[in-house]
Amino acid sequence: MKHSAIVWFRQDLRLHDNEAITTALRMADEVVPVYVFDERVFKGTTRFGFPKTGAFRAKFILESVADLRQSLRELGSDLIVRVGRPEVILAEMAQQRKCSWVLCNRERTQEEVFVQDALEQKLWSFGVELLYTRGKMLYHTQDLPVPVHHTPDTFTQYRKDNENITPVRPPLPAPTALTTLPALFEPGEIPTLSDFGLSEPIADPRSVLPFKGGERAGLQRLRYYFWEKDLLAEYKETRNGLIGGDYSSKFSPWLATGCLSPKLVYHEIKRYERERTSNDSTYWLFFELLWRDYFRLVGKKFGNKIFLKSGPQNKPQRHLKNNTELFKCWAEGKTGVPFIDANMRELNATGFMSNRGRQNVASFLVKDLKVNWQMGAEYFESLLIDYDPCSNWGNWNYVAGVGSDPREDRYFNILTQARNYDPRGAYVQLWLPEFAHVPIEKIHRPDLLCAADRQEFKLNGYPKPMVRIEKWVS
Repeated sequence: MKHSAIVWFRQDLRLHDNEAITTALRMADEVVPVYVFDERVFKGTTRFGFPKTGAFRAKFILESVADLRQSLRELGSDLIVRVGRPEVILAEMAQQRKCSWVLCNRERTQEEVFVQDALEQKLWSFGVELLYTRGKMLYHTQDLPVPVHHTPDTFTQYRKDNENITPVRPPLPAPTALTTLPALFEPGEIPTLSDFGLSEPIADPRSVLPFKGGERAGLQRLRYYFWEKDLLAEYKETRNGLIGGDYSSKFSPWLATGCLSPKLVYHEIKRYERERTSNDSTYWLFFELLWRDYFRLVGKKFGNKIFLKSGPQNKPQRHLKNNTELFKCWAEGKTGVPFIDANMRELNATGFMSNRGRQNVASFLVKDLKVNWQMGAEYFESLLIDYDPCSNWGNWNYVAGVGSDPREDRYFNILTQARNYDPRGAYVQLWLPEFAHVPIEKIHRPDLLCAADRQEFKLNGYPKPMVRIEKWVS
């Protein structure tokens, strides 16, 4: 008797280090790769009314799915693509084909868990097993020194418990051949942005990178950053940059969609250390991979608490209001604080923002404007090309002071940050053309702007600063 298995691709849009497809090839005589564009994710809105998946990330995912299909076709198979509800579509396909198994990467947050649980119940009703595999994390949870629900409440403790002890397994090799698709299923067309009610985003020449989705592009970025340009050796010194493609790895969009395996990145770091150099910079990129794992474990440990206003600490946030007027100024990059506005305009124009920028704009929204941090988290969810639920909401938890670490209180003196990381105002002038004529020494000193400057900004729709500048001026 021949066994058939469906491999449901989710946030694992790659063939290298893909446990689901590796396992399916070992167990089944026939492997059926499927990707479903969940209509709730690609056509739905967040609680505050933002598109759940904005045009930048949707375009990246569409490109990633197309790249995966091409790779599968080169191996003699194909990718079945559908739009709808995965728990319905996959159950129907499994029943039609009389599959033995459906395999997928296990997700950990509410909306994704709801879908996989609903699918599992439907499959059980006619005797098909849903097998969960791993692929999002650096570590396998069974290799960790403590169970997930005992994950330390501080990242520092988690790091000390694991970084020199817990092994990172080698990535699984990509398959070299696959079975052909059964004639029962038409491959289907990959949808377009317009099918989701989205417009093609306009490429902005100021963008740090012309991001392109897919495993091939992700692997090429890895080769470029490590081996072609030898940039890893200076990562720690440059990672807080703001302009251009080389100041940091920019792996995050490919990691978020699963086009790159974190285990592959780790083992490439180790190879780089053997063949090129081992220093603080090579360690620091590993350190960032540890953070990704930690946020995922925290998301599993605390569940829906990471999405609640009070966070894992159950800390009341009554002083933070759903102030739509202030939020709009922040979201549009019109707060009157140049460094904040430049970062927000980059996000709006490209779907990307530096790590340094994210920390500053989040701190400003919460600590200075006293706006509900959930509004900012949902806005990031909508726009960011590299959105990952656990990393995004975990970072906002920390900034808002409701994260699992009770010592955490991230407040940024915006003008000090601006002077440290944009000392000549080049970043502000890049994204705020209204500042093109402003002398360097005044760009990060709004208190020194003359009346004529303020009048010109007013005519350009640029308001006065939303908070008192004096408290930042040293």
